[in-house]
Amino acid sequence: MSDTTDTVKNRSEIVFLYDAVDANPNGNPLSGSNRPRIDPQTQQAIVTDVRLKRYLRDQLDDDGHGVYIRNVQEEGNQYTRGKLLEDRLKEVEPEDYDLDEEADQFREDIFGEFLENSVDVRYFGATMSVDTDDAYAKHLPDHFTGPVQFSPGKTMHAVNENEEYDSLTSVIATQEGKEQGGFDLDDHRIQYGLIRFHGLVDEHGAEDTNLTIEDVERLDTLCWRAIKNQTISRSKVGQEPRLYCRVEYADESFHLGGLDKDLALNGDHSKPDEELRNVRDLAVKVDDFVRRLENASEQIEQVRIVASDVLKLSHEDDVGGPEVLYNALEEAIGSDSVEVVDVYDEHTATIPDET
Repeated sequence: MSDTTDTVKNRSEIVFLYDAVDANPNGNPLSGSNRPRIDPQTQQAIVTDVRLKRYLRDQLDDDGHGVYIRNVQEEGNQYTRGKLLEDRLKEVEPEDYDLDEEADQFREDIFGEFLENSVDVRYFGATMSVDTDDAYAKHLPDHFTGPVQFSPGKTMHAVNENEEYDSLTSVIATQEGKEQGGFDLDDHRIQYGLIRFHGLVDEHGAEDTNLTIEDVERLDTLCWRAIKNQTISRSKVGQEPRLYCRVEYADESFHLGGLDKDLALNGDHSKPDEELRNVRDLAVKVDDFVRRLENASEQIEQVRIVASDVLKLSHEDDVGGPEVLYNALEEAIGSDSVEVVDVYDEHTATIPDET
């Protein structure tokens, strides 16, 4: 059995679905009123990979992991990148080294310490926008390329904006005299959207950021919990994770690619796009998804998967809850290769040990 602290050796492909009800899953500030990003040709809502990574970083930070790219305040002043870098390197002091004779060791220690305490960089990489005269920064590369990448997400159907929010009037009671006042507030949201993301964990890139097996296994609960916990602001509330699947391949440099596109709405068990209002109005057809995994079963190490209990799924003539997909996968690639993720039990093992 591999040590979970070992660097990743196998490639993984991720499919992640979450939905949004009366929410703005990713506003476009260039629109002038932060309207939801919508493809003008297909009317599908778009969520950038940057938005998804922000949720994941915020959840990592809340869990107590060292996160390099974050927005924090200290005594009213925003941290500088240099200060954030110093926070990641508390155990490495320049004065402890003879830099004329131990420069290589100093550089190696900085590199290792920075990545050990910057889990988000191990996943997603980072541009080191720090003064090059910094005692630490000049010993680090100008950027890290992240081995975990997501393509921009799109809804699996056309969406409609909720017109009720276009001219929302908010009435505020003032503190002085409790006088009433009102103002117009643009608050653009979509009525409903089931958003589909595709991700890849590259085993070769993992070597550059020291991404470990434990880091990858953490994704199996992190993605789910990030959407649960980090979408609680006013415009983001109403989003829920619906399906997460990570396929770990056995052969180096092999992955099927585009597995997210093998999931589609089942037209016989879903309402028309314009009538969709919540997850119970649709069913996801998984026939092509299961078939592709079955055809590549010899190249698959394992499939880690979890689905919402209210997500309706269809495979051939079966229509039902998560067990429809779990059973189909077990039959296609073998029960020993399919693991159902217990999100709230498993995630506790990924919390840093503060002792």
